[in-house]
Amino acid sequence: MEAQGRGGAGGIDPADQWVFNPDTGNYELRLPGARQAGQGEQPGQASPAAARPQSAHNAPSPRRRAPSTRPGDRRPPGEGDRESEGDRSVPPQRDRRAKAPATGRGRRKAKKKRGRGKKVLLWTGGSLALLLVVLSGTAWYLYNRLNGNINKVDTGISNDYSSDEPINVLFIGTDTRTGSGNESYGGDASEGADTTILMHFSEDRTHATGLSIPRDLITDVPDCEVRGEDGSTRVIPGSQGVRFNQSMGTDGRDPGCVWRTVEQLTGVEINHFMMADFNAVKDLSSAVGGVEVCVAEPIDDPKSGLQLDAGTHELEGEDALAFVRTRYSVGQGSDLSRIELQQQFMASMAREITESNVLSSLNSFWDLADTATKALTVDTGIGSIDDLYGLASEVRKVPMSDMSFVTLPVVDNPDEPEDAKATVVVDEARAAPIFQMLQQDVSMTEDGEPEDGGNGDDGGNTEREPEMAAPEDVRVDVYNGGDVIGAAQETLDWLQTEQGVPLASNVGNAPAPQDTTTLEYGPDQAGQAARLAEMMGLPDSALQEQDADAGEEPMVLILGNDFEGAGRPIEVPAERPEDVDSITADDEDVCAS
Repeated sequence: MEAQGRGGAGGIDPADQWVFNPDTGNYELRLPGARQAGQGEQPGQASPAAARPQSAHNAPSPRRRAPSTRPGDRRPPGEGDRESEGDRSVPPQRDRRAKAPATGRGRRKAKKKRGRGKKVLLWTGGSLALLLVVLSGTAWYLYNRLNGNINKVDTGISNDYSSDEPINVLFIGTDTRTGSGNESYGGDASEGADTTILMHFSEDRTHATGLSIPRDLITDVPDCEVRGEDGSTRVIPGSQGVRFNQSMGTDGRDPGCVWRTVEQLTGVEINHFMMADFNAVKDLSSAVGGVEVCVAEPIDDPKSGLQLDAGTHELEGEDALAFVRTRYSVGQGSDLSRIELQQQFMASMAREITESNVLSSLNSFWDLADTATKALTVDTGIGSIDDLYGLASEVRKVPMSDMSFVTLPVVDNPDEPEDAKATVVVDEARAAPIFQMLQQDVSMTEDGEPEDGGNGDDGGNTEREPEMAAPEDVRVDVYNGGDVIGAAQETLDWLQTEQGVPLASNVGNAPAPQDTTTLEYGPDQAGQAARLAEMMGLPDSALQEQDADAGEEPMVLILGNDFEGAGRPIEVPAERPEDVDSITADDEDVCAS
Protein backbone atom coordinates (compact mmCIF):
# COMPACT_ATOMS: atom_id res chain seq x y z
CA MET A 1 0.00 0.00 0.00
CA GLU A 2 1.39 3.36 -0.94
CA ALA A 3 1.05 5.67 1.98
CA GLN A 4 -0.35 9.16 1.47
CA GLY A 5 0.25 10.28 5.05
CA ARG A 6 2.53 12.98 6.33
CA GLY A 7 6.16 11.87 7.07
CA GLY A 8 5.89 8.59 9.01
CA ALA A 9 8.74 6.14 9.35
CA GLY A 10 9.53 4.39 6.12
CA GLY A 11 7.02 6.55 4.36
CA ILE A 12 4.19 4.99 6.42
CA ASP A 13 1.86 7.20 8.37
CA PRO A 14 1.40 5.67 11.84
CA ALA A 15 -2.14 7.02 11.84
CA ASP A 16 -3.00 4.41 9.25
CA GLN A 17 -1.66 1.51 11.41
CA TRP A 18 -3.92 1.61 14.46
CA VAL A 19 -5.79 -1.70 14.58
CA PHE A 20 -8.42 -2.98 17.00
CA ASN A 21 -7.33 -6.09 18.96
CA PRO A 22 -10.39 -8.19 19.95
CA ASP A 23 -8.37 -10.12 22.58
CA THR A 24 -7.53 -7.02 24.55
CA GLY A 25 -10.36 -4.73 23.51
CA ASN A 26 -7.86 -1.94 22.71
CA TYR A 27 -6.42 -0.30 19.62
CA GLU A 28 -2.78 -1.15 18.88
CA LEU A 29 -0.17 0.51 16.73
CA ARG A 30 1.23 -2.06 14.32
CA LEU A 31 4.23 -1.11 12.23
CA PRO A 32 5.82 -3.24 9.54
CA GLY A 33 8.10 -5.79 11.20
CA ALA A 34 6.77 -5.05 14.70
CA ARG A 35 5.89 -8.03 16.90
CA GLN A 36 2.30 -8.38 17.93
CA ALA A 37 1.53 -8.38 21.61
CA GLY A 38 1.62 -11.81 23.04
CA GLN A 39 -0.59 -13.39 25.59
CA GLY A 40 -0.54 -11.38 28.77
CA GLU A 41 1.24 -8.42 27.26
CA GLN A 42 -0.32 -5.08 27.19
CA PRO A 43 -0.30 -3.17 23.95
CA GLY A 44 2.46 -0.66 23.87
CA GLN A 45 4.68 -2.65 26.25
CA ALA A 46 8.24 -3.06 25.08
CA SER A 47 9.26 -6.38 23.64
CA PRO A 48 12.07 -8.28 25.32
CA ALA A 49 14.37 -7.09 22.62
CA ALA A 50 13.40 -3.56 23.20
CA ALA A 51 14.15 -3.94 26.91
CA ARG A 52 17.76 -4.67 26.25
CA PRO A 53 20.29 -1.87 26.42
CA GLN A 54 20.35 0.11 23.26
CA SER A 55 23.10 -0.19 20.83
CA ALA A 56 23.93 0.99 17.44
CA HIS A 57 22.07 -1.98 16.08
CA ASN A 58 19.22 -1.53 18.49
CA ALA A 59 17.87 1.95 17.71
CA PRO A 60 14.53 3.12 19.13
CA SER A 61 11.55 2.55 16.93
CA PRO A 62 9.99 5.55 15.30
CA ARG A 63 7.25 5.43 17.92
CA ARG A 64 9.85 5.96 20.61
CA ARG A 65 11.62 8.79 18.87
CA ALA A 66 11.70 11.85 21.03
CA PRO A 67 9.78 14.75 19.64
CA SER A 68 11.87 17.32 17.87
CA THR A 69 11.88 20.85 19.10
CA ARG A 70 13.52 22.33 16.08
CA PRO A 71 11.58 24.89 14.19
CA GLY A 72 9.96 23.46 11.17
CA ASP A 73 10.02 19.85 12.39
CA ARG A 74 6.63 18.19 12.62
CA ARG A 75 5.83 15.53 15.16
CA PRO A 76 4.12 12.29 14.18
CA PRO A 77 0.36 12.50 14.35
CA GLY A 78 -1.00 11.64 17.73
CA GLU A 79 2.10 12.37 19.82
CA GLY A 80 1.41 14.76 22.60
CA ASP A 81 -2.28 13.99 22.47
CA ARG A 82 -1.99 11.19 25.01
CA GLU A 83 -2.27 12.08 28.67
CA SER A 84 0.82 10.07 29.56
CA GLU A 85 3.26 7.63 28.04
CA GLY A 86 1.46 4.75 29.63
CA ASP A 87 -1.99 5.84 28.38
CA ARG A 88 -2.64 4.12 25.08
CA SER A 89 -6.24 5.20 24.54
CA VAL A 90 -6.95 6.20 20.99
CA PRO A 91 -7.35 9.91 20.32
CA PRO A 92 -10.74 10.89 18.88
CA GLN A 93 -9.37 11.59 15.43
CA ARG A 94 -7.72 8.18 15.35
CA ASP A 95 -10.94 6.54 16.47
CA ARG A 96 -12.84 7.96 13.51
CA ARG A 97 -10.24 6.79 11.04
CA ALA A 98 -9.98 3.34 12.61
CA LYS A 99 -13.70 2.76 12.19
CA ALA A 100 -13.64 3.70 8.54
CA PRO A 101 -13.33 0.81 6.11
CA ALA A 102 -10.05 0.52 4.30
CA THR A 103 -10.14 1.97 0.84
CA GLY A 104 -6.58 1.50 -0.18
CA ARG A 105 -6.20 5.23 -0.80
CA GLY A 106 -5.15 6.53 2.58
CA ARG A 107 -6.71 9.68 3.98
CA ARG A 108 -9.11 11.75 1.86
CA LYS A 109 -8.69 15.44 1.37
CA ALA A 110 -10.96 17.58 3.50
CA LYS A 111 -13.67 19.51 1.62
CA LYS A 112 -13.22 23.21 1.38
CA LYS A 113 -15.66 25.02 3.67
CA ARG A 114 -17.99 27.70 2.29
CA GLY A 115 -17.40 31.18 3.56
CA ARG A 116 -19.90 32.79 5.94
CA GLY A 117 -20.86 35.39 3.34
CA LYS A 118 -21.97 32.72 0.90
CA LYS A 119 -24.02 31.00 3.59
CA VAL A 120 -25.85 34.23 4.39
CA LEU A 121 -26.50 34.88 0.71
CA LEU A 122 -27.91 31.41 0.17
CA TRP A 123 -30.11 31.67 3.27
CA THR A 124 -31.45 35.09 2.27
CA GLY A 125 -32.11 34.02 -1.31
CA GLY A 126 -33.89 30.89 -0.19
CA SER A 127 -36.00 32.80 2.30
CA LEU A 128 -36.89 35.38 -0.33
CA ALA A 129 -37.95 32.66 -2.74
CA LEU A 130 -40.07 31.07 -0.02
CA LEU A 131 -41.62 34.44 0.80
CA LEU A 132 -42.51 35.01 -2.84
CA VAL A 133 -44.12 31.61 -3.01
CA VAL A 134 -46.13 32.33 0.14
CA LEU A 135 -47.16 35.75 -1.11
CA SER A 136 -48.10 34.31 -4.48
CA GLY A 137 -50.20 31.72 -2.74
CA THR A 138 -51.80 34.39 -0.56
CA ALA A 139 -52.49 36.61 -3.58
CA TRP A 140 -54.07 33.69 -5.38
CA TYR A 141 -56.21 32.95 -2.33
CA LEU A 142 -57.32 36.58 -2.07
CA TYR A 143 -57.97 36.74 -5.80
CA ASN A 144 -60.18 33.68 -5.64
CA ARG A 145 -61.91 34.95 -2.51
CA LEU A 146 -62.79 38.28 -4.13
CA ASN A 147 -64.00 36.50 -7.26
CA GLY A 148 -66.12 34.25 -5.09
CA ASN A 149 -67.66 37.25 -3.34
CA ILE A 150 -69.22 38.65 -6.51
CA ASN A 151 -72.87 37.92 -7.22
CA LYS A 152 -73.72 37.77 -10.93
CA VAL A 153 -76.93 37.97 -12.95
CA ASP A 154 -77.20 36.88 -16.56
CA THR A 155 -79.40 39.53 -18.14
CA GLY A 156 -79.15 38.09 -21.64
CA ILE A 157 -77.75 41.46 -22.79
CA SER A 158 -74.25 41.57 -24.26
CA ASN A 159 -73.04 45.12 -24.80
CA ASP A 160 -69.47 45.44 -23.55
CA TYR A 161 -67.57 48.72 -23.77
CA SER A 162 -64.32 49.55 -25.52
CA SER A 163 -61.58 51.96 -24.52
CA ASP A 164 -62.44 54.42 -27.31
CA GLU A 165 -66.19 54.65 -26.64
CA PRO A 166 -68.39 56.16 -23.93
CA ILE A 167 -69.27 53.87 -21.02
CA ASN A 168 -72.73 53.80 -19.49
CA VAL A 169 -73.18 51.95 -16.20
CA LEU A 170 -76.51 51.58 -14.41
CA PHE A 171 -76.31 51.71 -10.60
CA ILE A 172 -79.30 50.17 -8.82
CA GLY A 173 -80.09 50.37 -5.12
CA THR A 174 -82.69 47.82 -4.08
CA ASP A 175 -85.27 47.91 -1.32
CA THR A 176 -84.07 44.52 -0.07
CA ARG A 177 -83.86 44.59 3.73
CA THR A 178 -82.19 41.36 4.72
CA GLY A 179 -79.68 41.96 7.48
CA SER A 180 -79.67 43.17 11.05
CA GLY A 181 -81.79 46.26 11.68
CA ASN A 182 -82.82 46.80 8.06
CA GLU A 183 -86.46 45.87 8.62
CA SER A 184 -87.00 49.16 10.48
CA TYR A 185 -86.65 51.35 7.39
CA GLY A 186 -89.86 52.57 5.78
CA GLY A 187 -92.80 50.36 4.87
CA ASP A 188 -92.90 46.96 3.26
CA ALA A 189 -89.91 46.01 1.16
CA SER A 190 -90.62 45.62 -2.53
CA GLU A 191 -87.16 44.54 -3.69
CA GLY A 192 -87.67 47.07 -6.45
CA ALA A 193 -85.45 49.68 -8.07
CA ASP A 194 -85.50 52.00 -5.09
CA THR A 195 -82.52 54.12 -6.19
CA THR A 196 -81.36 54.26 -9.80
CA ILE A 197 -78.53 56.32 -11.28
CA LEU A 198 -77.38 56.11 -14.89
CA MET A 199 -73.66 56.98 -14.94
CA HIS A 200 -72.30 58.17 -18.28
CA PHE A 201 -68.50 58.28 -18.71
CA SER A 202 -67.37 60.24 -21.76
CA GLU A 203 -65.45 58.74 -24.65
CA ASP A 204 -62.29 60.69 -23.77
CA ARG A 205 -62.83 60.08 -20.02
CA THR A 206 -62.74 63.81 -19.30
CA HIS A 207 -66.21 64.04 -17.77
CA ALA A 208 -69.03 61.95 -16.36
CA THR A 209 -72.73 62.53 -15.61
CA GLY A 210 -74.94 60.69 -13.15
CA LEU A 211 -78.67 60.89 -13.93
CA SER A 212 -80.92 60.02 -10.98
CA ILE A 213 -84.29 58.52 -11.90
CA PRO A 214 -87.08 58.89 -9.28
CA ARG A 215 -88.60 55.65 -8.08
CA ASP A 216 -92.12 57.16 -8.22
CA LEU A 217 -91.82 58.12 -11.90
CA ILE A 218 -94.75 56.90 -13.98
CA THR A 219 -93.36 55.21 -17.09
CA ASP A 220 -93.67 52.18 -19.34
CA VAL A 221 -91.76 48.96 -18.57
CA PRO A 222 -91.01 46.94 -21.72
CA ASP A 223 -91.11 43.18 -22.10
CA CYS A 224 -88.01 41.59 -20.66
CA GLU A 225 -86.44 38.17 -20.65
CA VAL A 226 -85.23 36.69 -17.39
CA ARG A 227 -83.07 33.62 -16.90
CA GLY A 228 -83.44 31.01 -14.19
CA GLU A 229 -80.60 29.35 -12.31
CA ASP A 230 -81.18 26.20 -14.36
CA GLY A 231 -80.58 28.14 -17.60
CA SER A 232 -84.25 28.37 -18.56
CA THR A 233 -85.67 31.65 -19.88
CA ARG A 234 -89.05 33.31 -19.80
CA VAL A 235 -90.40 36.61 -21.04
CA ILE A 236 -92.19 38.85 -18.55
CA PRO A 237 -94.80 41.04 -20.28
CA GLY A 238 -94.31 44.78 -20.03
CA SER A 239 -96.49 47.25 -18.14
CA GLN A 240 -97.71 50.67 -19.19
CA GLY A 241 -98.11 53.65 -16.92
CA VAL A 242 -96.62 52.10 -13.75
CA ARG A 243 -94.09 53.30 -11.19
CA PHE A 244 -90.50 52.96 -12.28
CA ASN A 245 -89.87 51.04 -9.06
CA GLN A 246 -91.83 48.13 -10.52
CA SER A 247 -89.22 47.58 -13.23
CA MET A 248 -87.57 45.14 -10.80
CA GLY A 249 -89.04 42.64 -8.39
CA THR A 250 -92.61 42.79 -9.67
CA ASP A 251 -93.63 39.59 -11.50
CA GLY A 252 -90.07 38.30 -11.11
CA ARG A 253 -88.35 41.12 -12.98
CA ASP A 254 -84.57 41.24 -12.55
CA PRO A 255 -81.95 44.00 -13.09
CA GLY A 256 -82.10 43.32 -16.82
CA CYS A 257 -85.66 44.70 -16.80
CA VAL A 258 -84.45 47.92 -15.16
CA TRP A 259 -81.71 48.05 -17.79
CA ARG A 260 -84.23 47.84 -20.66
CA THR A 261 -86.57 50.36 -19.02
CA VAL A 262 -83.85 53.00 -18.64
CA GLU A 263 -82.64 52.48 -22.20
CA GLN A 264 -86.20 53.00 -23.48
CA LEU A 265 -86.66 56.08 -21.29
CA THR A 266 -83.39 57.87 -22.06
CA GLY A 267 -82.35 56.57 -25.48
CA VAL A 268 -78.92 55.76 -24.00
CA GLU A 269 -77.34 52.36 -24.66
CA ILE A 270 -76.17 50.80 -21.38
CA ASN A 271 -73.05 48.62 -21.09
CA HIS A 272 -73.25 47.15 -17.58
CA PHE A 273 -75.09 47.35 -14.27
CA MET A 274 -74.10 47.23 -10.60
CA MET A 275 -76.64 46.62 -7.84
CA ALA A 276 -76.40 46.97 -4.07
CA ASP A 277 -78.79 46.62 -1.14
CA PHE A 278 -79.16 48.26 2.28
CA ASN A 279 -76.20 46.35 3.71
CA ALA A 280 -73.87 47.74 1.05
CA VAL A 281 -74.44 51.32 2.20
CA LYS A 282 -73.66 50.40 5.80
CA ASP A 283 -70.64 48.25 5.04
CA LEU A 284 -69.01 50.48 2.41
CA SER A 285 -69.41 53.63 4.49
CA SER A 286 -67.67 51.86 7.37
CA ALA A 287 -64.95 50.44 5.12
CA VAL A 288 -63.90 53.94 4.03
CA GLY A 289 -63.93 55.21 7.60
CA GLY A 290 -67.05 57.36 7.31
CA VAL A 291 -68.63 59.65 4.70
CA GLU A 292 -68.89 63.39 5.27
CA VAL A 293 -72.32 64.96 4.63
CA CYS A 294 -73.91 68.34 5.26
CA VAL A 295 -77.49 69.39 6.03
CA ALA A 296 -78.74 72.97 6.02
CA GLU A 297 -81.55 72.28 8.50
CA PRO A 298 -81.83 69.84 11.42
CA ILE A 299 -83.22 66.41 10.56
CA ASP A 300 -85.50 64.46 12.87
CA ASP A 301 -87.04 61.59 10.91
CA PRO A 302 -88.86 59.03 13.09
CA LYS A 303 -89.28 56.64 10.14
CA SER A 304 -85.57 56.31 9.38
CA GLY A 305 -84.46 57.12 12.92
CA LEU A 306 -82.09 59.82 11.69
CA GLN A 307 -81.43 62.78 13.98
CA LEU A 308 -78.88 65.36 12.82
CA ASP A 309 -78.20 68.94 13.75
CA ALA A 310 -77.63 71.43 10.97
CA GLY A 311 -74.06 71.35 9.72
CA THR A 312 -71.44 68.79 8.71
CA HIS A 313 -71.38 65.19 9.93
CA GLU A 314 -69.35 62.08 9.24
CA LEU A 315 -71.63 59.06 8.95
CA GLU A 316 -71.09 55.33 8.67
CA GLY A 317 -73.02 52.14 9.25
CA GLU A 318 -76.61 52.54 10.39
CA ASP A 319 -76.41 56.35 10.36
CA ALA A 320 -75.21 56.35 6.74
CA LEU A 321 -78.09 54.13 5.67
CA ALA A 322 -80.59 56.29 7.55
CA PHE A 323 -79.21 59.36 5.76
CA VAL A 324 -79.77 57.99 2.23
CA ARG A 325 -83.17 56.60 3.24
CA THR A 326 -84.64 59.66 4.97
CA ARG A 327 -87.08 61.93 3.14
CA TYR A 328 -89.89 62.98 5.45
CA SER A 329 -87.82 65.58 7.26
CA VAL A 330 -86.07 67.16 4.29
CA GLY A 331 -87.38 69.37 1.50
CA GLN A 332 -90.93 68.51 0.51
CA GLY A 333 -90.73 65.10 2.12
CA SER A 334 -90.76 63.34 -1.24
CA ASP A 335 -88.48 60.93 -3.05
CA LEU A 336 -87.05 63.91 -4.96
CA SER A 337 -85.74 65.36 -1.70
CA ARG A 338 -84.15 62.04 -0.82
CA ILE A 339 -82.37 61.94 -4.19
CA GLU A 340 -80.53 65.13 -3.24
CA LEU A 341 -79.19 63.41 -0.13
CA GLN A 342 -78.19 60.34 -2.11
CA GLN A 343 -76.29 62.37 -4.69
CA GLN A 344 -74.40 64.23 -1.99
CA PHE A 345 -73.57 60.95 -0.25
CA MET A 346 -72.27 59.28 -3.43
CA ALA A 347 -70.15 62.29 -4.38
CA SER A 348 -68.66 62.42 -0.90
CA MET A 349 -67.89 58.69 -0.90
CA ALA A 350 -66.18 59.00 -4.28
CA ARG A 351 -63.96 61.74 -2.86
CA GLU A 352 -63.23 59.69 0.24
CA ILE A 353 -62.08 56.70 -1.77
CA THR A 354 -59.97 58.58 -4.31
CA GLU A 355 -58.52 61.40 -2.24
CA SER A 356 -57.99 59.89 1.22
CA ASN A 357 -55.50 57.26 2.33
CA VAL A 358 -57.99 54.41 1.96
CA LEU A 359 -56.17 53.07 -1.09
CA SER A 360 -52.67 53.72 0.25
CA SER A 361 -52.94 51.15 3.06
CA LEU A 362 -52.88 47.48 2.11
CA ASN A 363 -55.22 46.54 4.96
CA SER A 364 -57.67 49.34 4.14
CA PHE A 365 -57.58 48.46 0.47
CA TRP A 366 -58.25 44.81 1.24
CA ASP A 367 -61.15 45.68 3.57
CA LEU A 368 -62.68 47.93 0.92
CA ALA A 369 -62.23 45.39 -1.88
CA ASP A 370 -63.63 42.56 0.23
CA THR A 371 -66.61 44.65 1.34
CA ALA A 372 -67.34 46.01 -2.13
CA THR A 373 -67.26 42.62 -3.83
CA LYS A 374 -69.55 41.16 -1.18
CA ALA A 375 -71.97 44.07 -1.50
CA LEU A 376 -72.25 44.16 -5.29
CA THR A 377 -74.33 42.21 -7.76
CA VAL A 378 -73.26 42.73 -11.38
CA ASP A 379 -74.00 41.42 -14.83
CA THR A 380 -71.95 38.49 -16.10
CA GLY A 381 -70.03 40.79 -18.44
CA ILE A 382 -68.14 42.22 -15.44
CA GLY A 383 -68.50 39.24 -13.15
CA SER A 384 -64.82 38.79 -12.29
CA ILE A 385 -62.08 40.77 -10.56
CA ASP A 386 -60.26 41.17 -13.87
CA ASP A 387 -63.34 42.65 -15.54
CA LEU A 388 -64.15 44.95 -12.62
CA TYR A 389 -60.54 46.12 -12.46
CA GLY A 390 -60.59 46.88 -16.17
CA LEU A 391 -63.78 48.92 -15.82
CA ALA A 392 -62.44 50.75 -12.76
CA SER A 393 -59.22 51.57 -14.62
CA GLU A 394 -61.25 53.30 -17.32
CA VAL A 395 -63.72 55.29 -15.23
CA ARG A 396 -61.15 56.40 -12.62
CA LYS A 397 -59.59 58.62 -15.28
CA VAL A 398 -62.47 61.09 -14.93
CA PRO A 399 -61.55 63.93 -12.53
CA MET A 400 -63.86 64.60 -9.59
CA SER A 401 -64.34 68.17 -10.77
CA ASP A 402 -65.96 66.93 -13.99
CA MET A 403 -68.22 64.28 -12.46
CA SER A 404 -71.69 65.76 -12.06
CA PHE A 405 -75.03 64.49 -10.74
CA VAL A 406 -78.43 65.65 -11.95
CA THR A 407 -81.99 64.53 -11.32
CA LEU A 408 -84.34 63.71 -14.19
CA PRO A 409 -86.70 66.71 -14.56
CA VAL A 410 -90.25 65.72 -13.63
CA VAL A 411 -93.62 67.30 -12.85
CA ASP A 412 -96.50 66.11 -10.69
CA ASN A 413 -98.65 63.43 -12.23
CA PRO A 414 -101.65 65.30 -13.75
CA ASP A 415 -103.83 62.20 -13.40
CA GLU A 416 -103.72 62.38 -9.61
CA PRO A 417 -105.88 64.71 -7.52
CA GLU A 418 -104.21 67.83 -6.17
CA ASP A 419 -104.54 66.72 -2.57
CA ALA A 420 -103.02 63.25 -3.20
CA LYS A 421 -99.95 63.76 -5.34
CA ALA A 422 -97.71 60.71 -4.96
CA THR A 423 -96.17 60.13 -8.38
CA VAL A 424 -94.47 62.17 -11.09
CA VAL A 425 -94.09 62.13 -14.88
CA VAL A 426 -91.21 63.21 -17.09
CA ASP A 427 -91.02 66.92 -17.86
CA GLU A 428 -90.39 66.34 -21.55
CA ALA A 429 -89.29 69.89 -22.39
CA ARG A 430 -86.60 69.96 -19.70
CA ALA A 431 -85.62 66.29 -19.80
CA ALA A 432 -85.10 66.02 -23.55
CA PRO A 433 -81.98 68.28 -23.59
CA ILE A 434 -80.42 66.16 -20.84
CA PHE A 435 -81.12 62.98 -22.81
CA GLN A 436 -79.46 64.64 -25.80
CA MET A 437 -76.40 65.51 -23.73
CA LEU A 438 -75.99 61.90 -22.66
CA GLN A 439 -76.56 60.59 -26.17
CA GLN A 440 -74.16 63.11 -27.73
CA ASP A 441 -71.52 62.77 -24.99
CA VAL A 442 -71.74 66.42 -23.89
CA SER A 443 -70.36 67.44 -20.50
CA MET A 444 -72.82 68.58 -17.87
CA THR A 445 -70.13 70.57 -16.05
CA GLU A 446 -69.28 72.91 -18.93
CA ASP A 447 -70.72 76.39 -18.67
CA GLY A 448 -72.68 75.95 -21.90
CA GLU A 449 -72.08 79.51 -23.04
CA PRO A 450 -72.31 79.76 -26.86
CA GLU A 451 -69.33 81.22 -28.64
CA ASP A 452 -71.42 84.12 -29.98
CA GLY A 453 -71.61 85.69 -26.52
CA GLY A 454 -74.83 84.08 -25.33
CA ASN A 455 -77.42 85.87 -27.50
CA GLY A 456 -77.55 83.34 -30.34
CA ASP A 457 -76.26 85.69 -33.08
CA ASP A 458 -72.93 86.97 -34.34
CA GLY A 459 -72.59 89.45 -31.49
CA GLY A 460 -73.86 92.47 -33.42
CA ASN A 461 -77.52 92.12 -32.52
CA THR A 462 -78.16 93.60 -29.10
CA GLU A 463 -81.95 93.30 -29.24
CA ARG A 464 -83.32 92.07 -25.94
CA GLU A 465 -85.32 88.86 -25.72
CA PRO A 466 -89.05 89.52 -25.11
CA GLU A 467 -90.37 88.91 -21.65
CA MET A 468 -92.35 85.68 -21.56
CA ALA A 469 -96.08 85.89 -21.02
CA ALA A 470 -97.78 83.89 -18.31
CA PRO A 471 -99.15 80.49 -19.48
CA GLU A 472 -102.72 81.57 -18.80
CA ASP A 473 -102.27 84.52 -21.19
CA VAL A 474 -101.15 82.43 -24.17
CA ARG A 475 -103.81 82.31 -26.91
CA VAL A 476 -103.19 79.81 -29.71
CA ASP A 477 -105.10 77.81 -32.31
CA VAL A 478 -103.61 74.36 -32.98
CA TYR A 479 -103.72 72.76 -36.44
CA ASN A 480 -102.56 69.32 -37.50
CA GLY A 481 -100.45 69.53 -40.64
CA GLY A 482 -98.48 66.29 -40.15
CA ASP A 483 -98.91 62.55 -40.36
CA VAL A 484 -99.64 61.91 -36.68
CA ILE A 485 -103.36 61.32 -36.32
CA GLY A 486 -104.90 63.18 -33.38
CA ALA A 487 -101.78 65.31 -32.85
CA ALA A 488 -103.76 68.56 -32.50
CA GLN A 489 -106.09 67.17 -29.84
CA GLU A 490 -103.21 65.53 -27.96
CA THR A 491 -101.33 68.83 -27.91
CA LEU A 492 -104.42 70.72 -26.79
CA ASP A 493 -104.99 68.37 -23.87
CA TRP A 494 -101.32 68.63 -22.86
CA LEU A 495 -101.31 72.43 -23.01
CA GLN A 496 -104.47 72.79 -20.97
CA THR A 497 -103.94 70.11 -18.32
CA GLU A 498 -100.18 70.05 -17.85
CA GLN A 499 -98.99 73.49 -18.92
CA GLY A 500 -101.84 75.67 -17.69
CA VAL A 501 -102.81 77.18 -21.08
CA PRO A 502 -106.62 77.41 -21.00
CA LEU A 503 -106.87 79.67 -24.08
CA ALA A 504 -105.63 77.02 -26.52
CA SER A 505 -108.03 75.62 -29.14
CA ASN A 506 -108.06 72.67 -31.56
CA VAL A 507 -109.21 73.83 -34.96
CA GLY A 508 -108.58 70.57 -36.86
CA ASN A 509 -106.41 69.90 -39.88
CA ALA A 510 -104.22 72.51 -41.54
CA PRO A 511 -105.14 73.73 -45.07
CA ALA A 512 -102.17 71.76 -46.42
CA PRO A 513 -99.66 69.24 -45.06
CA GLN A 514 -96.22 70.52 -44.11
CA ASP A 515 -92.97 68.89 -43.05
CA THR A 516 -92.00 71.25 -40.27
CA THR A 517 -93.90 72.83 -37.40
CA THR A 518 -94.50 76.58 -37.52
CA LEU A 519 -95.85 79.23 -35.12
CA GLU A 520 -97.24 82.46 -36.62
CA TYR A 521 -97.65 85.46 -34.31
CA GLY A 522 -97.80 89.25 -34.39
CA PRO A 523 -95.19 91.60 -32.90
CA ASP A 524 -97.50 92.23 -29.98
CA GLN A 525 -97.58 88.47 -29.25
CA ALA A 526 -93.81 88.02 -28.95
CA GLY A 527 -94.09 87.26 -25.23
CA GLN A 528 -96.73 84.60 -25.86
CA ALA A 529 -94.69 83.07 -28.66
CA ALA A 530 -91.61 82.89 -26.45
CA ARG A 531 -93.57 81.12 -23.72
CA LEU A 532 -95.13 78.57 -26.11
CA ALA A 533 -91.78 77.92 -27.82
CA GLU A 534 -90.19 77.27 -24.42
CA MET A 535 -92.98 74.87 -23.44
CA MET A 536 -92.89 72.87 -26.65
CA GLY A 537 -89.21 73.06 -27.45
CA LEU A 538 -89.75 74.82 -30.77
CA PRO A 539 -86.61 75.74 -32.75
CA ASP A 540 -85.99 79.35 -33.79
CA SER A 541 -86.75 78.37 -37.38
CA ALA A 542 -90.34 77.54 -36.40
CA LEU A 543 -91.07 81.09 -35.15
CA GLN A 544 -92.63 83.27 -37.91
CA GLU A 545 -93.30 86.80 -36.79
CA GLN A 546 -95.87 88.66 -38.96
CA ASP A 547 -95.71 92.32 -39.95
CA ALA A 548 -98.86 93.53 -38.21
CA ASP A 549 -99.96 93.23 -34.62
CA ALA A 550 -102.49 90.45 -34.02
CA GLY A 551 -104.62 92.16 -31.38
CA GLU A 552 -107.10 89.69 -29.95
CA GLU A 553 -106.49 87.10 -32.65
CA PRO A 554 -104.80 83.92 -31.37
CA MET A 555 -101.46 82.72 -32.64
CA VAL A 556 -101.46 79.92 -35.24
CA LEU A 557 -99.56 76.70 -34.43
CA ILE A 558 -99.33 74.17 -37.28
CA LEU A 559 -97.86 70.81 -36.32
CA GLY A 560 -95.69 69.32 -39.07
CA ASN A 561 -94.20 65.89 -39.72
CA ASP A 562 -91.38 66.68 -37.30
CA PHE A 563 -93.87 66.61 -34.42
CA GLU A 564 -93.41 63.41 -32.37
CA GLY A 565 -95.82 63.94 -29.51
CA ALA A 566 -97.16 66.40 -27.00
CA GLY A 567 -94.42 67.66 -24.71
CA ARG A 568 -91.61 66.24 -26.86
CA PRO A 569 -89.38 69.05 -28.09
CA ILE A 570 -89.05 69.28 -31.85
CA GLU A 571 -85.49 70.50 -31.72
CA VAL A 572 -83.52 69.71 -28.64
CA PRO A 573 -80.29 71.55 -27.84
CA ALA A 574 -77.70 69.39 -26.10
CA GLU A 575 -77.30 71.70 -23.12
CA ARG A 576 -78.48 71.62 -19.54
CA PRO A 577 -81.58 73.75 -18.93
CA GLU A 578 -80.86 76.72 -16.70
CA ASP A 579 -83.42 75.69 -14.11
CA VAL A 580 -82.03 72.15 -13.72
CA ASP A 581 -79.57 71.97 -10.83
CA SER A 582 -76.57 69.69 -10.68
CA ILE A 583 -73.69 69.07 -8.28
CA THR A 584 -70.14 67.93 -8.93
CA ALA A 585 -68.30 65.21 -7.04
CA ASP A 586 -65.55 67.58 -5.89
CA ASP A 587 -67.96 70.15 -4.43
CA GLU A 588 -67.48 69.87 -0.67
CA ASP A 589 -69.84 72.78 0.04
CA VAL A 590 -73.05 70.98 -0.97
CA CYS A 591 -75.49 71.16 1.92
CA ALA A 592 -78.86 69.45 1.52
CA SER A 593 -81.87 71.57 2.42
